[in-house]
Amino acid sequence: MISFQNQSISFKLKDKTRLKAWIKTVTEKEKHRLGDINYIFCSDDELLEINIQHLNHNTYTDIITFDYTEGNKISSDIFISIDRVEENAKKFKVSFEEELHRVMIHGILHLCGYKDKSKADAELMRKKENASLKLFTE
Repeated sequence: MISFQNQSISFKLKDKTRLKAWIKTVTEKEKHRLGDINYIFCSDDELLEINIQHLNHNTYTDIITFDYTEGNKISSDIFISIDRVEENAKKFKVSFEEELHRVMIHGILHLCGYKDKSKADAELMRKKENASLKLFTE
């Protein structure tokens, strides 16, 4: 089951039903099953606090994915900073929705086993993100 919630911010997600179907499609293409995926939309400050508290990183980020996957059934709490998504959309000259969808599917791809720490891994992750985004727009 996929759920969307806000954590002390005012944010309205568009196309929830379509997003759920898309996330399920991407997950299945990656040979995984959906468990419980909870997207929690929050502010920069809230995500920074989570980053410090749970990962000992004192930096802003756009997403933190807590992985509860068992076998090929992915489950997670995925925290996304709406502030960071807005800023990155401007920085990369894309729409807010495109950047939000990229970040949302980035978390799913991590749960499916993709990494992004090395240059090669980051390139593969970007390729998978782009292919997934294309599925949403078709």
